[in-house]
Amino acid sequence: MYGNYATDKRLRFLKQLLAFSGLEEGRLRSKWISSAEGPEFASEMREFIENLKTLGPSRLRKARSEKIAA
Repeated sequence: MYGNYATDKRLRFLKQLLAFSGLEEGRLRSKWISSAEGPEFASEMREFIENLKTLGPSRLRKARSEKIAA
């Protein structure tokens, strides 16, 4: 059970880091799914990918690309 708590703590930190960096919180998601729940996992992944498509490219990636091109 310790691993679950450690992971939860790391995810909370990462969400704060995303906010500090100016990235949308929706770019990071965590959900506990059993290995026996294949369809549930597939559904979550489809939903997450659609959400990322809606958010579009990361503004940090755009800035880095522009900096490299300059």
